[in-house]
Amino acid sequence: MDHVDQTIINAVLRRAETLCPGSLALLGVYGSAATGDRHEKSDLDLLVLVDDERGWALADGFLLDDTAVGYDIYCTSWEMLEADARCEHAHLSKLLDSVIVYRRDEGAQRRLDALRERATETLASDQRFGKAENALNEAKKKFAEACLTDSLPETRRNAGAAVLFVEDALMLYNGRYFRKGTKRALEELRALELPFCIEAMVMNVIGAETVEGVRKALAALLAAARGYLKAPKQTKRPSAEELRGTYEEMYSNWRNKMAEAAERGDAYSSFMALLSFREMLRELASETGTKDIELMDRFDPNDLQKNARVFEEALNEYLAEYERAGLQPKHFANAEEFAREYCKAPE
Repeated sequence: MDHVDQTIINAVLRRAETLCPGSLALLGVYGSAATGDRHEKSDLDLLVLVDDERGWALADGFLLDDTAVGYDIYCTSWEMLEADARCEHAHLSKLLDSVIVYRRDEGAQRRLDALRERATETLASDQRFGKAENALNEAKKKFAEACLTDSLPETRRNAGAAVLFVEDALMLYNGRYFRKGTKRALEELRALELPFCIEAMVMNVIGAETVEGVRKALAALLAAARGYLKAPKQTKRPSAEELRGTYEEMYSNWRNKMAEAAERGDAYSSFMALLSFREMLRELASETGTKDIELMDRFDPNDLQKNARVFEEALNEYLAEYERAGLQPKHFANAEEFAREYCKAPE
């Protein structure tokens, strides 16, 4: 750290002693001052971690005329840092990279270390795939907003938010986070070695000059990200405990509905039943590693008997998965037989 940085840090510590003694838990430095990625106009990124409302007296913003650099001393609460530790976004440098220059006590340091460990574990686990999917879903919402307005400023604003969510999703999926700030974000994304040119696709969104141009470029980016953000398929065989009862649930929920819809000529019910069945198959494939059976490409609004057959074929396909896990569907000759078996005391 240079003289200016040290002067600002010392000023924060003195102000804390004067205005809110005991409120400042930790003071840390992150960003370019911590990574060594500085230039002459770099500001100072501080983690000013406060315990209570009094600590917000440390917040300030100012300009230094001799260097023409602006500074923002922004306070962070434990609740804010705990939210970061959940890894819902990829801007985690404040949490994970801050070099602590002041700690009120060892308890504050241990609490920070615990949050860092939680975030690090999340980024290294399969949880990151769900976090990435959540971020991509937020990007889709912004894309929808961009499609619901004819205003170029609003379209660009929503597209920009969508781009940021996509960037978060890509980093989280790879167990990474942004270390170097917005100006180096594309560089850090390039390091992921994605199967598409993220920089070019982002710049196509930014450079589009019309509403339709922005939408088209953003749709292409979302399609590329969506194709990439798929959790690796599980290699382990699903366990009996994971699948127990799922075949019976599928049979109960939709088999007769598909047949009845075909008999009544009810295309709506046929479609919705097949769609619900498809969603359960998709969720099981994601959660347990069963085969992901696609159905909706075979839906025919003009041949509902065919749809019932498509359902039956897929149900039988899933039955094979069920049996591979060592399970057999529960069959009873009648309700009385079920009741006798159901009411037996567990062995």
